[in-house]
Amino acid sequence: MPDLPSLALGQPARLLQVGGPRSYRRRLMELGFVPGTELRLLRRNGPGKLLEVELRGGRVSLRAAEARVLEVEALA
Repeated sequence: MPDLPSLALGQPARLLQVGGPRSYRRRLMELGFVPGTELRLLRRNGPGKLLEVELRGGRVSLRAAEARVLEVEALA
């Protein structure tokens, strides 16, 4: 499955799974990264270092290395 950093900019997607250590998974879920949620990758700052994601009516920034634990499914 593709991960969040591999999405094209503006591509809508559905979050399938949140991986990583338990405490990190919990923090991501508190930010709204819950399986089944639709999201879009809006921006990459620097060469893949920081990602801006739109989900649940808000925007969240994550490091690309940290976002690799988020498995997504691209939507048409």
